[in-house]
Amino acid sequence: MMYYVYILYSQSRDRYYTGYSSDPEERVIEHNLGATMSTRTGRPWKLVYTEEFDNKSTATKREAAIKRMKSRKYLEDLINSKSTG
Repeated sequence: MMYYVYILYSQSRDRYYTGYSSDPEERVIEHNLGATMSTRTGRPWKLVYTEEFDNKSTATKREAAIKRMKSRKYLEDLINSKSTG
């Protein structure tokens, strides 16, 4: 099973949220249904970035590293560096 680190964007709150999941598209649906307290007020959320990993441990370590940066510029640079093709 593959795991993903994902970044969501809320236009209504102008905020980003970073998480991990084995199914990021399904996870976005859950966020938008209000299933997660920390993202409930930012709905609707849009998936703007994903990274794929071979295992959960690596994905959770990457998620933690991204969150430790505490930098909007870092997130936006990461999102903008994503290959589009």
